[in-house]
Amino acid sequence: MTSHVTISHGSDFFGVDTIAVTALRALSQHVRAVLPSDDHPPLTAILDDAGERPHILDTAQAALLAVLLHRAAAHRKLPRQCRDVATLLGIAAATAATDTTPWTWTPTTEGHPR
Repeated sequence: MTSHVTISHGSDFFGVDTIAVTALRALSQHVRAVLPSDDHPPLTAILDDAGERPHILDTAQAALLAVLLHRAAAHRKLPRQCRDVATLLGIAAATAATDTTPWTWTPTTEGHPR
């Protein structure tokens, strides 16, 4: 297992975000508590699998995840650190949803986590 995931369509100079796997897994647990059980599976599945293998998501998948991430980030019971990660991912997902290139999550052992 890797320690970080590099996510395309991000906010840094190179257009990526590097997020610690532990932060993504923590977000997954909290998302289960703030989103309805019928809504969270598409999001928690990718968060739980973060760092295990690369993910390539098309624009429709990115759009769905953008909505779920924004809903989670707006929830008052989501801890601040998770809210920050959800917001960052939501922005990247929304950007990917309007782009012709897929949204990618690439495991890596390098990077400065957010």
